[in-house]
Amino acid sequence: MIGADTSSLIAYLAGERGADVHQIGEAMAADELRLPPPTVTELLSKPSAQLDYLLHTVPLLDVTPGFWVRAGKTRGLLRAKGLKAALADSLIAQCCIDADVALIARDGDYRHFAKWCGLKLAE
Repeated sequence: MIGADTSSLIAYLAGERGADVHQIGEAMAADELRLPPPTVTELLSKPSAQLDYLLHTVPLLDVTPGFWVRAGKTRGLLRAKGLKAALADSLIAQCCIDADVALIARDGDYRHFAKWCGLKLAE
């Protein structure tokens, strides 16, 4: 399994090119792609027919008990270090950390979650 960030999924749906878009295509073809629920929330701010298809074919990662506390602590850890940790990014990262899946992302801010919090980034 592998998760995907909102910016990479938007690029995929728009038909853009990039390593992340290629990874999403491969993961979908192998039925390995999973969506962190916060990604779905962000994507729904701009609905489309392609998005509807994606949401009906790609399973969500589970939000497990204690998720909100872990996500808050993860975000707090990074902010205490003076690092950027947007709320949505923190929630997406925590979903992937909890599920032990790598994250496909074009947003460089996830490198902080990888360095300090155990997030695996897709290569």
